[in-house]
Amino acid sequence: MRRLRLPHERPAEPPRGYKLAHPVVSHDDGRIGFAGVSIGGALPYGVLDEARCVYGRRHRSPALRCDCGFHCLHTLSDTLAMTCAGAHRRATLLEVTVLGAYIRFERGMRYARQRVRVARVGPCGCGLPPEVFVDAGWGRTGWRALTGACGSCAVGRGQLSFAEFARVGGGRLRVVAGHRREVGEEPASRAVPRPAAEPALMQARLDRLQGRWARLTGEP
Repeated sequence: MRRLRLPHERPAEPPRGYKLAHPVVSHDDGRIGFAGVSIGGALPYGVLDEARCVYGRRHRSPALRCDCGFHCLHTLSDTLAMTCAGAHRRATLLEVTVLGAYIRFERGMRYARQRVRVARVGPCGCGLPPEVFVDAGWGRTGWRALTGACGSCAVGRGQLSFAEFARVGGGRLRVVAGHRREVGEEPASRAVPRPAAEPALMQARLDRLQGRWARLTGEP
């Protein structure tokens, strides 16, 4: 009986893909990672990690007769569509490099190893762009889940900057405010100060109005 074999691919460089996950930090703040939004969510993974069978079977991932392994989609568009679902609105969009053995499907891949290259953090619950990570109010054993928050909503909550999150992860991860890829975008560490300019602009306008009022009324 002939054994059916899948075709082998030999790409010039590792494939890339997109997926959703929730940023997490260890209970001692010494490690960061991501918790998936599907069956693998109970096992957070690092920036560079190897897949393990979530069913505890002793085989390498991805096994043909199992659905274990990392999963990703081929396109940013398909992944953004998933963020419309209520359960995924606060998830972070990851850009990953697929490493090791993989199985290709119509819309995505299941594979053995990955490196998370970019983490795109969705908007704060109030709708403003996120500036820092804060405690999301849930987690896994040994891990606290994080979510993006603007500066105002982050006041009084445990904060972790995007730059510090990337540093704990090894420094090769980029954390970007916003799910979508923008032309000429800046890393989050440079883009974060922009909202801080708004109060200064409002204060300048108020000073001009007060000056005009003083000239009209003759007040000093």
